[in-house]
Amino acid sequence: MLVLGDAHATTPGRRRALFAAYRAADESVAVQAGDLMYYDVPYQTYFIGGNNEDFDTIDALRNGRVESEAVSNVTLLHSTAETVEGLRVAGLSGNYAPTQFDKPRAVLRGDRRRHFVRDDVEDAKQLDDVDVFLAHEAPNGLPVEEDYEVGCQYIDEILDALDPDVCLVGHHHQHAESDYGDTHVVGLDPVWESYYTLDPDTLDVARHDAPPA
Repeated sequence: MLVLGDAHATTPGRRRALFAAYRAADESVAVQAGDLMYYDVPYQTYFIGGNNEDFDTIDALRNGRVESEAVSNVTLLHSTAETVEGLRVAGLSGNYAPTQFDKPRAVLRGDRRRHFVRDDVEDAKQLDDVDVFLAHEAPNGLPVEEDYEVGCQYIDEILDALDPDVCLVGHHHQHAESDYGDTHVVGLDPVWESYYTLDPDTLDVARHDAPPA
């Protein structure tokens, strides 16, 4: 299974890097941890919304009303789970903003649609039998370098509730690994630096240098 970090694929160069990773991995299915920003991909990809997306497309995917020819082979995980190569893969779309967290999702407008809200977290916590969880915020303890304190208590709460084997984290554009309880947490490089593969039998995550685009 191909694993992809942030792609930001709004420019030709970033799209070439994204497609090069698909080719190099030579898999049949992928998971992606947010900030994809291009939704017509070579093969089936399960992804979460990040804080940089086309939010009209994300809303359409949330509500099952995509009609654009520019959207194919993508399934949005938004406090939902899918079976992927025998694994139960789930994800929480969006990032955290304290000023938006207690609002109903329906009142979020414009770029504020990038955030998750309390209802999203509560829905995610009700999922079961999750093997792999995708997040665009890190749980506490992931050793990435930022100019602010990294670690979101609501991701912690989801991991406490679901106890997945693996948590894959986008957003920070840095490779990092840690353990949160029994969950192995992997912060992902962006696509133009690395791609990853996940063995569905062992749940091992391997990092690979990005191929020439």
